[in-house]
Amino acid sequence: MEGQPSFKKLVWLLLPVLGAAMFTTGCQTYEQKNKVISYWRRGDIPGAVNEATDKANQNADSKDAIVWRLEQGAALRAAGQFEKSNQAFDQAQEKIDDYAQKADVRLGQETAALLSNQANLAYEGRSYDGIMLNTYEALNYLAMGEPDKARPEIIRAYQRQEDAVQANQRRIEKAKDAAADSKDSKTIDKAEADSKFQTAVQNSMSGINNIRVYADYVNPFTVYLDGLFFMADATDASDLERAHKSLERVASVVPENSYVQADIATVNDLIDGKPLPPTTYVIFETGCAPIRGQARIDIPIILSKVSYVGAAFPTLLPQGDFQPMLTVAADGKDYRTEPVASMDSMVALDFKNEMPVVITKTVAATVTKAVAAYALNDTGRQGGDIVGLLAQFATTAYEMAVNIADTRTWTTLPKEFQICRLPTPADGKIELSTPNGMKVAVTLGASTGAKNDLTSDNAQATLNSGRPVSVVYVKSITSGTPLIVSQFKL
Repeated sequence: MEGQPSFKKLVWLLLPVLGAAMFTTGCQTYEQKNKVISYWRRGDIPGAVNEATDKANQNADSKDAIVWRLEQGAALRAAGQFEKSNQAFDQAQEKIDDYAQKADVRLGQETAALLSNQANLAYEGRSYDGIMLNTYEALNYLAMGEPDKARPEIIRAYQRQEDAVQANQRRIEKAKDAAADSKDSKTIDKAEADSKFQTAVQNSMSGINNIRVYADYVNPFTVYLDGLFFMADATDASDLERAHKSLERVASVVPENSYVQADIATVNDLIDGKPLPPTTYVIFETGCAPIRGQARIDIPIILSKVSYVGAAFPTLLPQGDFQPMLTVAADGKDYRTEPVASMDSMVALDFKNEMPVVITKTVAATVTKAVAAYALNDTGRQGGDIVGLLAQFATTAYEMAVNIADTRTWTTLPKEFQICRLPTPADGKIELSTPNGMKVAVTLGASTGAKNDLTSDNAQATLNSGRPVSVVYVKSITSGTPLIVSQFKL
């Protein structure tokens, strides 16, 4: 027994060191691990491509495989590497579809998360991920001059919106059922219903409550692309009817967008047998989608007495640095882009819809870990000072290591989509400019790949001849990064 005090002293000396080690190695969130977004926001597209590709390859078979492939696909697309971008998106889609098919055989994984955290579950892709994945694949095919391959991707993107509502409802029901089956279900229910806890949850979402949201899982940009494609690439009357339906749907979401109204009028003319006049569209993708942080919220745990245990919950953080609009000059006239879709709105709605599941799973996990820790510490106390001390350290360090929120999200998505349409100028030249003075001169139909610099001849893509609709696709990441410009024909 003479050595016991010195051993106890040694343990106390080691506690800060071991605790710090557990915290730094076990508590890294996706937000902290994601270096892609740093390159992205600086406008260093090659750096973003390299980092995303490295991470995607390293995590090809991990729980984070999908989110890294999505980041890789977006970075490659921005670099003008459209074929490689689609390869990355295909790999992401394969895993998304695989998870969807195996939805009923993941009980073991969900149970393991009760002793860990939601970040340790596989990232299966959110509803807007799948919609945007297929939308980007379609745009990549259009940029490569392959509209026949773009068509099924556009249809698939549209269909994903219809499927997402039912999928979300099933997800909520499964989470509730899993919590109800837990031996600690009564403790979970009481914790979740606690007024102090509910107020804290609402406060954590206050920053996104003022974001306008669309109807469940509608992506107006995807619907608009559907309308534009089937208007310009119509093979029969049914395609024109589909285009009209899609454009009407977009108009109901953004009735203030004058260009959508003009498109509806154009489809009506086509239905009446009139030809499609030469028209140029500018699609403007600006800013960065929200990222996820985390906040501590106390959960009441009712064991021998009521005590509050801190748990990490995700928060949504909209990004504010972006170009608010683009001016398009042609034939002596100026046209301004108008918003057609907000990714902020889509991400915020998905976040709000997901929160009941996140709350139930996080409360269940916190209760399960707290009950286990209480039992271990109680057993340790019965074993004497040293055993009790070690038990307490073990449970504290473990809870620190696993108490992180799931902050995984597709960070290279834009903040907003805007559009502009104008009669194709006779000289085939337009100029793009931003409110802070950036300018790009574009020659419609010039034959160079997409670039991320501000020179007049380096922002072009090969166009198919003989098609009446020219599309200039412009991407801006932040207000200080160069515009990325590509083109295709419809």
